[in-house]
Amino acid sequence: MLLLIKILSATLIVVTLSVIAEKASPRVSGLLAGYPLGTALALFFYGYELGPRFAADAAVYALLGLVATECFVYVYYQLSSKIRRWSVFVSSLGASATFLLAARLFSFLPPEPALVIALTVLSMAIFIFLLHRLPDVVIDRPVRLGPGILSLRALLSAAIIVGITALAGLVGERWAGLLSGFPITLFPFILIIHLTYRPAHVHTIIKNFPRGMGALVLYAISVFLLYPRLGIWLGTPAAFAVATLYLAAILSGPRSARVE
Repeated sequence: MLLLIKILSATLIVVTLSVIAEKASPRVSGLLAGYPLGTALALFFYGYELGPRFAADAAVYALLGLVATECFVYVYYQLSSKIRRWSVFVSSLGASATFLLAARLFSFLPPEPALVIALTVLSMAIFIFLLHRLPDVVIDRPVRLGPGILSLRALLSAAIIVGITALAGLVGERWAGLLSGFPITLFPFILIIHLTYRPAHVHTIIKNFPRGMGALVLYAISVFLLYPRLGIWLGTPAAFAVATLYLAAILSGPRSARVE
């Protein structure tokens, strides 16, 4: 049942983000991609099934998966900027390999929450700086979103989610742990936009993701601090309130965009 909920919720998130990218802008969807929807669901069920203390510890170490995800999107940007033929395939393969390598390296870090949180915050600052010169590009002519297009996007998202989940069950405990942090909503979302539009639109999403990821970082830190004290039923809405306030603040900031 948990797997089914995970597949359905992640698929809904991906399709919704793709529609926001077309109707609002890739910038907004890139920021929203950092909102803790799938992660919040996983941490809540950890707390429900294994206890608030377990979920709190998992929240901190899930942050390392976010750093690996930032490495993923940065390599995807670099490859898709330089490669024209088979750009989606090469960018996906290179970014996925980078994620696994980064996650493997992070697995050697000592289990110290302060170190993990500091590394995550530092990585956000680094990737925001590396990507800040990219322009915000708006989709000028979005495709018509009929039932066929939406169904195809949902199937693509579900296939990636099921594939990663199934692979995690075959590769052993260590690699399963590394795969658990794979960006199973962000990756199909990027693929959908890349296959439908231009790399510049994907780059807008990638540029804004590290800033939006601050909501997820604050959510995970809030879970770490609040779950042991308040439990999951009070700690979850409190953590969501912190993440929402952060996201509302950056969404209301100044913006400029180029239409393509």
